[in-house]
Amino acid sequence: MLEKEVINFERTAIVGIVTQNQSEEKLNEYLDELEFLTFTAGGEVIKRFSQKMERPNPKTFVGTGKIEEINLFVKEHEISTLIFDDELSPSQQKNISKIIDCKILDRTNLILDIFAQRAETSYARTQVELAQCIYLLPRLSGLWTHLERQKGGIGMRGPGETEIETDRRIVRDRISLLKDKIKTIDKQMGVQRSNRGAMVRVALVGYTNVGKSTLMNAVGKSDVFVENKLFATLDTTVRKVVIKNLPFLLSDTVGFIRKLPTQLVDSFKSTLDEVREADLLLHIVDISHPDFEDHIASVNQTLQDIKAHEKPVIMVFNKIDAYKHLTIDEDDLMTEKTPRHYTLDEWKSTWMHRLGEDNALFISATNKENFEEFRERVYEAVRQIHITRFPYNKFLYPDYKDAIEKEEEQE
Repeated sequence: MLEKEVINFERTAIVGIVTQNQSEEKLNEYLDELEFLTFTAGGEVIKRFSQKMERPNPKTFVGTGKIEEINLFVKEHEISTLIFDDELSPSQQKNISKIIDCKILDRTNLILDIFAQRAETSYARTQVELAQCIYLLPRLSGLWTHLERQKGGIGMRGPGETEIETDRRIVRDRISLLKDKIKTIDKQMGVQRSNRGAMVRVALVGYTNVGKSTLMNAVGKSDVFVENKLFATLDTTVRKVVIKNLPFLLSDTVGFIRKLPTQLVDSFKSTLDEVREADLLLHIVDISHPDFEDHIASVNQTLQDIKAHEKPVIMVFNKIDAYKHLTIDEDDLMTEKTPRHYTLDEWKSTWMHRLGEDNALFISATNKENFEEFRERVYEAVRQIHITRFPYNKFLYPDYKDAIEKEEEQE
């Protein structure tokens, strides 16, 4: 008889602040996301703490009264992990650890932990380890305080090297070793990419958990791992896809997220080469998420960071089957209409007006709603790039509607 696996979620509390640059509404959105990140990492959020401040306290991130309140709650409710929504400086982490006796993490540390869990291939593991080492180096003093003393006694006198310096040197050596390893793998991957010939390359980009892998499976008939958790995909998957008789390469990339740690962007630059070298980007958006416009802005910012923002893009609004809008009663004269009250048709007209009808699609990858329209749009875009590259192939790949007619005639 098989035993049921019991998953023990860590009891956690999360902390965020309302500042001049971050309203209460915005903080709640970030804390919702942080809670989902915590769940993905294997934690259960018992309590949220927030405080209004002009700027974070340089010593303990939140005020002294709030830190005492958190400390009391941690002791009373046996909280094992405390997670802060923004990146903590090494000194803040050290000071908080002195006051509160539990694991102290920040958003960056949490994302790195999820990446470490999800890394399957040697390449992904190398990238994650590099990001972790870069993050860890300035924080060693906070984590290794028990070693910040020279060993005394016979044979240990003299200047020597303190334990903390030894550890810093080991981490620095590890960083340079990992960087060399990544350079080697980058060369191999560059060769792989060049061996793919002159086929048109299409990359799926978007926020994490918007359905890129589900769409990849639906279009490419492949079996990419799919799960309703953040960062289910870390390794880039490339598949040859044929729509009608037109072949092209489709790649599924790592999802982006708000407040993405800089060391992650740096160490994952090579994974994002698939995006940089693509001929066409399909920007997948989860329209059922209330903050999807923020997600679009975050992805566009990351694309700009990796210098891929000038590529042709088709916006694909996914999960239309799960979209629900807020309604206002007819006799309600007080409630003001906001974007959250827009119907799907209103969003369609808004985005088609902004981007042009050819550059916005509304689909459901799970239910394959409007899928024929999606295939036609991608076919036409890929065909256009292909014909520009190989003008003599124009007659090989007719218009999508002509290709359908040709198929019907052959049947």
